[in-house]
Amino acid sequence: MRSGDSWEFERAGVLFDCDGVLVDSVASAAPAWEAWARRHAPSFDFLRDAPHGMRPSEVVAGLVGPDAAAATAELVALEIEAAVHTRAIPGAARLVGSLPRDVWAVVTSSNRAVALARLQSSHVPRPPTLVAAEDVPRGKPEPDPYLLGAYRLARAAEDCIVFEDSVPGIRSARAAGAGFVVGVGAGSADGDPDVVVAGLRAVRWRDGVLVVDTAGGVG
Repeated sequence: MRSGDSWEFERAGVLFDCDGVLVDSVASAAPAWEAWARRHAPSFDFLRDAPHGMRPSEVVAGLVGPDAAAATAELVALEIEAAVHTRAIPGAARLVGSLPRDVWAVVTSSNRAVALARLQSSHVPRPPTLVAAEDVPRGKPEPDPYLLGAYRLARAAEDCIVFEDSVPGIRSARAAGAGFVVGVGAGSADGDPDVVVAGLRAVRWRDGVLVVDTAGGVG
């Protein structure tokens, strides 16, 4: 329900993407991918070429071919090692720390160990429920990740609010039938979310209601 410059959602499930929504992982992902690319795909430049929002295994397969399991495992190990450079998105730790454990989950394209290492390094509370790359047969932009996230919260996707920063992630949420999609960061506008906010400082949990304030947002 809209109230002035805010949207308010009562009794909704809340599904967060991880990278770009809860944590800023560019400083950790870039050196890991660069080290990996020197061996496996020298022409690949992470900052220039990385298709954000997709599972690493799918990106690796596109670069080295279908027999990519070993190369993916090597990348995951590098990402875990580099996770110490991850930082929280402003407002993320406060917001998820205020949420009841049964209303929120993280739905990420990262592998489970990578996502947990990044959350720990950025001091964002560990999610009670985590859907990671290896949990679904098809990753974003397919609906599988967000359908599973809603299911694990014992909710229909239409009763969930999704926070996403990437176009594939927003398409995944839409395909799953999410009730409302909040884009995080100006780049998310390309996916046509319902609203765009600059960061999670604009979001709060108040007396059982999730409040998304768009007054200071980016769209």
